[in-house]
Amino acid sequence: MHHKNSIESNIILMIDDNPTDVLLIKEAFALCDENCEVYVAEDGVYALEFLKQQGQYHHVPRPNIILLDLNMPRKSGLEVLKELKDDVDLRSIPVIIYTSSTTKEDVRSAYRSYANGYIKKSADFDGCIKIAKAIQYYWFSTSIFYEL
Repeated sequence: MHHKNSIESNIILMIDDNPTDVLLIKEAFALCDENCEVYVAEDGVYALEFLKQQGQYHHVPRPNIILLDLNMPRKSGLEVLKELKDDVDLRSIPVIIYTSSTTKEDVRSAYRSYANGYIKKSADFDGCIKIAKAIQYYWFSTSIFYEL
């Protein structure tokens, strides 16, 4: 079982190619949780290298959660999600889809591919703070999870 203590950092991997969205969510988490570190992978290919600790990502920590955009170059968010959930070493990491799309098809496809949550991106900083607080409260304060 995984329990947090006051020294451990909450590690988030944000997989997103939009620098504005990345900046907003990083700043929002910095305001909400001083023990939070947000790492960024600009696309799905880099994300999988990060998660498998390959190449330049050899010494990165394992994230506690993943924020995954659906619309990215080289490898879509759904492709990344499917690869993550097919990998016995990675499938236990909670994946929250964090995207601008709210189409029924995207939401349905994400949950059918075992996403743990689906959040629509906020266009403003106050909305990002609310999202960061909700994620921090649920995933880092309330939820208990097992590391496989």
